[in-house]
Amino acid sequence: MQPDLELVHIRKDESFAAWQHGYPFRTVRWHYHPEYEIHLVVSTTGKFYIGDHIGHFAPGQLVMTGPYLPQNWISNIPKDKFERRRSQVIQFPESFIEATLEVVPEMDAFRTLLSRSRRGLLFDNETGKALEPIMSELMDARGIKRIALFCEVVDRLVHAPEPQILASLNFQIEMGSAEDTGVNRAIHYLRENLTSPITEAELAELTGQSASSFSRSFKRHTGMTLVRYKNQLRIDLACHMLLTDPDTRVADICFEVGFANLSNFNRHFLKLKGMSPSEFRSTFAANNVACMTG
Repeated sequence: MQPDLELVHIRKDESFAAWQHGYPFRTVRWHYHPEYEIHLVVSTTGKFYIGDHIGHFAPGQLVMTGPYLPQNWISNIPKDKFERRRSQVIQFPESFIEATLEVVPEMDAFRTLLSRSRRGLLFDNETGKALEPIMSELMDARGIKRIALFCEVVDRLVHAPEPQILASLNFQIEMGSAEDTGVNRAIHYLRENLTSPITEAELAELTGQSASSFSRSFKRHTGMTLVRYKNQLRIDLACHMLLTDPDTRVADICFEVGFANLSNFNRHFLKLKGMSPSEFRSTFAANNVACMTG
């Protein structure tokens, strides 16, 4: 099954994303993204998938994945139950970590883990449990404190017992080939320039196809037209911002994700999510309060 491309939202004044989510949640699906990820399970048990590896998880499970590695965690809870806090996640782009390694030689020991994480790394439970309070603090930290805590996480990983490599070498090679396909190149370009007015002709030229051939290939690959796919990516990013940036105005989010006007944004949001952006935000807020007080 073709994994979905997840849009990772990193605030303009930050180097990496650090957030937590419950279960069920919109990112819980077979997906991939260009960023590295450090994923800590803090509640529930279930089954997880990293590349072609399948295993079982429990609280304290700590996994690091490299760019474009498909992944998913599925919790064993009743369908009518909502777990308020299932996972803590740190996601950082390759550009950030490469620039850091270039100017901070003390981080050089992290290179080996970064390289091996392209097949997924499973750390021991003791390391996972030791990192939970650090990552919990990181979720709410701002400014230089975030960088200090990130370095502390990296230090724990570097000095942890030898992690287990998850995906097979064959799977890594197959994913590398898949990334080079024309449509995937176009999707990655679209993702990196989501707020720009990108045309189908521009993406077709990027892949070396005619506009009509690219249109057919894109629809066959994604199951939808370019316009619909682009709007869905923008709405997905808006949902993430609505939940992780509760003080940001809906109008500001509208323009930041690439919509030209608020009415168009609200119309597409309602069509895809069945409610307005404000209702979406308040519904999740009420759900969190109910889980905390229930």
